[in-house]
Amino acid sequence: MSPATGKVMLGAYLSLSGRSASESLALRRSQLGRDQRIVHQFWAWDEAMPRTRFNVPSSSTLMISWHGVAWNKINGGGSDKLIAAAARNLAAQSKPLLVRWAWEMNGDWFEWGGAGNGKNADGYVSAWRRIHGIFADEGATNVSWVWSPNWNSSPGDSWNKMQNYYPGDDYVDWVGVSGYDFYKESPATLFNPIVNAYGARKPIIVTETAAIDFGGSTKADWTDDLAAYARRTPELSAMVWFDTDTHNDTNFRIDSTTASLAAYRRMAGNAHFQG
Repeated sequence: MSPATGKVMLGAYLSLSGRSASESLALRRSQLGRDQRIVHQFWAWDEAMPRTRFNVPSSSTLMISWHGVAWNKINGGGSDKLIAAAARNLAAQSKPLLVRWAWEMNGDWFEWGGAGNGKNADGYVSAWRRIHGIFADEGATNVSWVWSPNWNSSPGDSWNKMQNYYPGDDYVDWVGVSGYDFYKESPATLFNPIVNAYGARKPIIVTETAAIDFGGSTKADWTDDLAAYARRTPELSAMVWFDTDTHNDTNFRIDSTTASLAAYRRMAGNAHFQG
């Protein structure tokens, strides 16, 4: 799957309280006058991958964030059958899709993070390459691979630098990044390290982001700043908003205030975001 030249694909993970997935998509369609360009879904490691596209408009691309697992469960071959079955199911969709496996591996909050797997990123690289190879063997050529660290590493030790986890250009189609302005970071602070390191050779996708409401117009202002940043950053080819009010008591919804919805609508309506 290739990005549109000079455009940004704008999509979302949607989980809105009191609404089903289809109802949430319909609400955003009515508010924005368009479908999501990317529909982001999460799937557990041992959950059967979908053979059909659930709640994904025909004009949208599906991005699956596939949970990781301890690396030794992959590198020893014990998960080969599970991986092959996942590959066959996704291949059956016969439409291009994005797979983001074991994201934010440079953080210490998931079981697949380096901190809990021997503090040696080589094991992550080996696991990624093994999964990639099995998908190739099963003919899942419709899958594009998204490698997606967190914008900063935790812990910040040298062994945990995000670059250590990079599987190599032959195994990655898109480079992603997660970044939220939890401490009022600018979009440039969050995303420039990834853009500068990989933007010359891979399309960049912001796989998770949302603005934090610090009161007043802060959420709308940051959304406007993000749109301006994207317009002046040609390496950035896609952005996926974490559009939910059901996660950790933080309201990431684009419509949490009238001003924030207006800012997001300005971004979605701009020609640069029609990729």
